[in-house]
Amino acid sequence: MPTWTAPGGMRLHFRDVGSGPPVVLLHAFPLLGEMFDPQWSALAGRARFIVPDLRGFGGSGTGAGPSEMGAMADDVLALLDHLAVDSAVVGGVSMGGYASLALLRSDPGRVRALILADTQTAADDAEARVRRETSAQEVLAKGSTVLLPSVARLLGPSASPELRARVSAWITAQSPEGLAAAQQGMALRSDARDILARFGGPVLVLVGRDDVLTPPAKARAMAELVPGAELVEIPAAGHLANLEQPEAFNAALGRFLDRVRARSGN
Repeated sequence: MPTWTAPGGMRLHFRDVGSGPPVVLLHAFPLLGEMFDPQWSALAGRARFIVPDLRGFGGSGTGAGPSEMGAMADDVLALLDHLAVDSAVVGGVSMGGYASLALLRSDPGRVRALILADTQTAADDAEARVRRETSAQEVLAKGSTVLLPSVARLLGPSASPELRARVSAWITAQSPEGLAAAQQGMALRSDARDILARFGGPVLVLVGRDDVLTPPAKARAMAELVPGAELVEIPAAGHLANLEQPEAFNAALGRFLDRVRARSGN
Protein backbone atom coordinates (compact mmCIF):
# COMPACT_ATOMS: atom_id res chain seq x y z
CA MET A 1 0.00 0.00 0.00
CA PRO A 2 1.41 3.41 -0.93
CA THR A 3 2.02 6.29 1.46
CA TRP A 4 1.68 9.90 0.32
CA THR A 5 2.43 13.12 2.16
CA ALA A 6 -0.04 15.94 1.58
CA PRO A 7 1.21 19.50 0.98
CA GLY A 8 0.40 20.34 4.60
CA GLY A 9 2.62 17.53 5.83
CA MET A 10 0.03 14.89 6.72
CA ARG A 11 1.20 11.37 5.82
CA LEU A 12 -1.60 9.21 4.40
CA HIS A 13 -1.40 5.47 3.96
CA PHE A 14 -3.97 4.21 1.45
CA ARG A 15 -5.02 1.48 -0.92
CA ASP A 16 -5.92 2.24 -4.54
CA VAL A 17 -7.17 -0.88 -6.29
CA GLY A 18 -9.62 -1.94 -8.98
CA SER A 19 -10.99 -0.34 -12.11
CA GLY A 20 -14.12 1.62 -12.81
CA PRO A 21 -15.85 4.54 -11.10
CA PRO A 22 -13.92 5.66 -8.00
CA VAL A 23 -15.29 4.70 -4.59
CA VAL A 24 -13.82 6.12 -1.38
CA LEU A 25 -14.40 4.07 1.77
CA LEU A 26 -13.61 5.53 5.20
CA HIS A 27 -13.16 3.29 8.20
CA ALA A 28 -14.67 3.09 11.65
CA PHE A 29 -13.12 3.99 15.00
CA PRO A 30 -10.86 2.51 16.31
CA LEU A 31 -9.85 0.54 13.21
CA LEU A 32 -8.14 1.21 9.86
CA GLY A 33 -8.68 0.92 6.13
CA GLU A 34 -7.97 -2.80 6.21
CA MET A 35 -11.49 -3.31 7.52
CA PHE A 36 -12.70 -2.88 3.91
CA ASP A 37 -10.63 -5.73 2.48
CA PRO A 38 -13.79 -7.87 2.10
CA GLN A 39 -15.37 -5.14 -0.03
CA TRP A 40 -12.63 -4.23 -2.49
CA SER A 41 -11.50 -7.82 -2.89
CA ALA A 42 -15.02 -8.80 -3.99
CA LEU A 43 -15.89 -5.73 -6.06
CA ALA A 44 -12.61 -4.43 -7.51
CA GLY A 45 -13.70 -5.61 -10.95
CA ARG A 46 -16.60 -3.15 -10.84
CA ALA A 47 -15.08 -0.05 -9.21
CA ARG A 48 -11.83 1.64 -8.26
CA PHE A 49 -11.55 1.55 -4.48
CA ILE A 50 -9.59 4.27 -2.66
CA VAL A 51 -9.30 3.27 0.98
CA PRO A 52 -7.14 5.44 3.27
CA ASP A 53 -6.13 5.01 6.86
CA LEU A 54 -7.61 8.19 8.32
CA ARG A 55 -5.29 10.51 10.22
CA GLY A 56 -4.15 8.94 13.47
CA PHE A 57 -4.81 5.37 12.35
CA GLY A 58 -2.85 2.57 10.72
CA GLY A 59 0.06 3.84 8.67
CA SER A 60 -1.12 7.47 8.48
CA GLY A 61 0.23 10.33 10.55
CA THR A 62 -1.41 12.11 13.46
CA GLY A 63 -1.81 15.87 13.40
CA ALA A 64 -1.64 18.29 16.30
CA GLY A 65 -4.73 18.53 18.48
CA PRO A 66 -8.07 16.81 17.93
CA SER A 67 -8.58 14.93 14.65
CA GLU A 68 -11.71 16.79 13.62
CA MET A 69 -13.95 15.26 10.98
CA GLY A 70 -13.38 18.27 8.74
CA ALA A 71 -9.62 17.69 8.88
CA MET A 72 -10.11 14.04 7.95
CA ALA A 73 -12.31 15.16 5.06
CA ASP A 74 -9.69 17.65 3.90
CA ASP A 75 -7.07 14.88 3.95
CA VAL A 76 -9.26 12.76 1.70
CA LEU A 77 -9.96 15.65 -0.66
CA ALA A 78 -6.21 16.31 -0.95
CA LEU A 79 -5.66 12.62 -1.69
CA LEU A 80 -8.31 12.74 -4.43
CA ASP A 81 -6.54 15.75 -5.92
CA HIS A 82 -3.27 13.81 -5.84
CA LEU A 83 -4.93 10.87 -7.60
CA ALA A 84 -6.63 13.18 -10.16
CA VAL A 85 -10.11 12.05 -9.08
CA ASP A 86 -12.68 14.77 -9.72
CA SER A 87 -15.60 13.07 -7.98
CA ALA A 88 -16.32 9.76 -6.32
CA VAL A 89 -18.84 7.67 -4.51
CA VAL A 90 -17.98 8.43 -0.88
CA GLY A 91 -18.92 6.37 2.13
CA GLY A 92 -17.93 5.09 5.49
CA VAL A 93 -18.74 3.05 8.53
CA SER A 94 -19.38 4.76 11.88
CA MET A 95 -16.66 7.43 12.25
CA GLY A 96 -16.05 7.02 8.53
CA GLY A 97 -19.64 8.09 8.00
CA TYR A 98 -19.02 11.22 10.04
CA ALA A 99 -15.97 11.99 7.90
CA SER A 100 -17.97 11.32 4.72
CA LEU A 101 -20.62 13.81 5.80
CA ALA A 102 -17.91 16.34 6.64
CA LEU A 103 -16.49 15.87 3.14
CA LEU A 104 -19.95 16.40 1.69
CA ARG A 105 -20.24 19.63 3.66
CA SER A 106 -16.79 20.79 2.58
CA ASP A 107 -17.05 20.04 -1.15
CA PRO A 108 -20.40 18.58 -2.25
CA GLY A 109 -19.42 18.64 -5.91
CA ARG A 110 -16.88 15.90 -5.29
CA VAL A 111 -19.52 13.45 -3.99
CA ARG A 112 -21.21 11.48 -6.76
CA ALA A 113 -23.15 9.30 -4.32
CA LEU A 114 -23.10 8.64 -0.59
CA ILE A 115 -22.88 5.44 1.47
CA LEU A 116 -23.61 5.65 5.20
CA ALA A 117 -23.15 2.44 7.16
CA ASP A 118 -23.74 1.98 10.89
CA THR A 119 -23.46 5.70 11.53
CA GLN A 120 -25.60 8.73 12.33
CA THR A 121 -26.06 12.39 11.45
CA ALA A 122 -26.57 13.68 15.00
CA ALA A 123 -23.79 15.42 16.90
CA ASP A 124 -22.74 14.23 20.34
CA ASP A 125 -24.72 15.58 23.27
CA ALA A 126 -22.95 16.91 26.36
CA GLU A 127 -22.87 13.53 28.07
CA ALA A 128 -21.37 11.82 25.03
CA ARG A 129 -18.70 14.51 24.72
CA VAL A 130 -17.69 13.93 28.33
CA ARG A 131 -17.50 10.17 27.71
CA ARG A 132 -15.26 10.70 24.70
CA GLU A 133 -12.88 12.96 26.59
CA THR A 134 -12.74 10.50 29.48
CA SER A 135 -11.96 7.71 27.04
CA ALA A 136 -9.30 9.81 25.31
CA GLN A 137 -7.51 10.51 28.57
CA GLU A 138 -7.70 6.87 29.60
CA VAL A 139 -6.19 5.74 26.29
CA LEU A 140 -3.35 8.23 26.66
CA ALA A 141 -2.68 7.06 30.20
CA LYS A 142 -3.02 3.30 29.73
CA GLY A 143 -2.67 2.54 26.03
CA SER A 144 -4.89 1.28 23.24
CA THR A 145 -5.78 -1.99 24.98
CA VAL A 146 -8.16 -0.14 27.30
CA LEU A 147 -10.54 -0.04 24.31
CA LEU A 148 -10.66 -3.82 23.92
CA PRO A 149 -13.88 -4.16 25.96
CA SER A 150 -15.58 -2.10 23.22
CA VAL A 151 -15.34 -5.10 20.88
CA ALA A 152 -18.36 -6.57 22.67
CA ARG A 153 -20.45 -3.58 21.54
CA LEU A 154 -18.88 -3.14 18.12
CA LEU A 155 -19.76 -6.68 17.05
CA GLY A 156 -23.11 -8.40 17.22
CA PRO A 157 -23.72 -11.68 19.04
CA SER A 158 -23.34 -13.69 15.82
CA ALA A 159 -19.75 -12.54 15.17
CA SER A 160 -17.20 -15.34 15.06
CA PRO A 161 -14.33 -15.68 17.55
CA GLU A 162 -11.94 -15.19 14.64
CA LEU A 163 -13.47 -11.82 13.75
CA ARG A 164 -13.44 -10.74 17.39
CA ALA A 165 -9.74 -11.59 17.55
CA ARG A 166 -9.00 -9.70 14.32
CA VAL A 167 -10.81 -6.56 15.49
CA SER A 168 -9.04 -6.77 18.85
CA ALA A 169 -5.67 -6.99 17.09
CA TRP A 170 -6.44 -3.93 14.97
CA ILE A 171 -7.39 -1.93 18.06
CA THR A 172 -4.28 -3.00 19.96
CA ALA A 173 -2.06 -1.88 17.07
CA GLN A 174 -3.38 1.70 17.00
CA SER A 175 -1.41 4.54 18.56
CA PRO A 176 -2.89 5.97 21.77
CA GLU A 177 -2.29 9.49 20.48
CA GLY A 178 -4.25 8.80 17.29
CA LEU A 179 -7.11 7.19 19.18
CA ALA A 180 -7.36 10.06 21.66
CA ALA A 181 -7.24 12.69 18.91
CA ALA A 182 -10.06 10.95 17.05
CA GLN A 183 -12.22 10.72 20.17
CA GLN A 184 -11.77 14.42 20.75
CA GLY A 185 -12.43 15.17 17.08
CA MET A 186 -15.66 13.17 17.02
CA ALA A 187 -16.86 15.08 20.08
CA LEU A 188 -16.48 18.33 18.12
CA ARG A 189 -18.45 17.29 15.05
CA SER A 190 -21.57 19.22 14.08
CA ASP A 191 -25.02 17.89 13.31
CA ALA A 192 -25.13 16.80 9.68
CA ARG A 193 -28.85 16.45 9.05
CA ASP A 194 -28.90 19.72 7.11
CA ILE A 195 -26.18 18.77 4.65
CA LEU A 196 -27.58 15.27 4.10
CA ALA A 197 -31.09 16.64 3.47
CA ARG A 198 -29.70 18.99 0.79
CA PHE A 199 -27.78 16.27 -1.04
CA GLY A 200 -29.36 15.49 -4.38
CA GLY A 201 -27.39 12.38 -5.29
CA PRO A 202 -28.03 8.69 -4.61
CA VAL A 203 -27.76 7.58 -0.99
CA LEU A 204 -27.37 4.08 0.44
CA VAL A 205 -27.88 3.60 4.17
CA LEU A 206 -26.82 0.26 5.65
CA VAL A 207 -27.16 -0.93 9.23
CA GLY A 208 -26.65 -4.13 11.13
CA ARG A 209 -29.91 -5.26 12.64
CA ASP A 210 -28.08 -5.94 15.92
CA ASP A 211 -26.20 -2.61 15.99
CA VAL A 212 -26.52 -1.26 19.55
CA LEU A 213 -24.36 1.84 18.95
CA THR A 214 -26.25 3.31 15.99
CA PRO A 215 -29.35 1.11 15.84
CA PRO A 216 -31.69 0.68 12.86
CA ALA A 217 -33.97 3.47 14.07
CA LYS A 218 -31.16 5.97 13.51
CA ALA A 219 -30.51 4.54 10.06
CA ARG A 220 -34.18 4.89 9.15
CA ALA A 221 -34.15 8.50 10.32
CA MET A 222 -31.16 9.22 8.06
CA ALA A 223 -32.75 7.56 5.06
CA GLU A 224 -35.94 9.57 5.56
CA LEU A 225 -33.97 12.79 5.13
CA VAL A 226 -33.27 12.02 1.46
CA PRO A 227 -36.08 11.22 -1.00
CA GLY A 228 -35.25 7.99 -2.78
CA ALA A 229 -32.54 6.90 -0.34
CA GLU A 230 -32.16 3.14 -0.06
CA LEU A 231 -32.13 1.55 3.39
CA VAL A 232 -30.72 -1.94 3.89
CA GLU A 233 -30.86 -3.72 7.24
CA ILE A 234 -28.37 -6.58 7.48
CA PRO A 235 -29.44 -9.49 9.69
CA ALA A 236 -27.03 -11.06 12.17
CA ALA A 237 -24.72 -8.02 12.15
CA GLY A 238 -23.81 -5.38 14.69
CA HIS A 239 -21.94 -2.09 14.27
CA LEU A 240 -19.39 -3.49 11.80
CA ALA A 241 -21.81 -5.01 9.31
CA ASN A 242 -19.31 -5.01 6.44
CA LEU A 243 -17.07 -7.38 8.42
CA GLU A 244 -19.75 -9.43 10.14
CA GLN A 245 -21.83 -10.17 7.04
CA PRO A 246 -19.62 -9.25 4.08
CA GLU A 247 -21.65 -11.15 1.47
CA ALA A 248 -24.89 -9.34 2.33
CA PHE A 249 -23.08 -6.01 2.63
CA ASN A 250 -21.27 -6.50 -0.68
CA ALA A 251 -24.48 -7.49 -2.46
CA ALA A 252 -26.17 -4.25 -1.39
CA LEU A 253 -23.07 -2.21 -2.17
CA GLY A 254 -22.63 -3.81 -5.59
CA ARG A 255 -26.26 -3.17 -6.57
CA PHE A 256 -25.96 0.43 -5.46
CA LEU A 257 -22.74 1.00 -7.41
CA ASP A 258 -24.36 -0.48 -10.51
CA ARG A 259 -27.28 1.94 -10.15
CA VAL A 260 -24.97 4.90 -9.66
CA ARG A 261 -23.00 3.90 -12.74
CA ALA A 262 -26.17 3.51 -14.82
CA ARG A 263 -27.46 6.86 -13.59
CA SER A 264 -24.27 8.71 -14.50
CA GLY A 265 -23.68 6.83 -17.74
CA ASN A 266 -20.13 5.76 -16.88
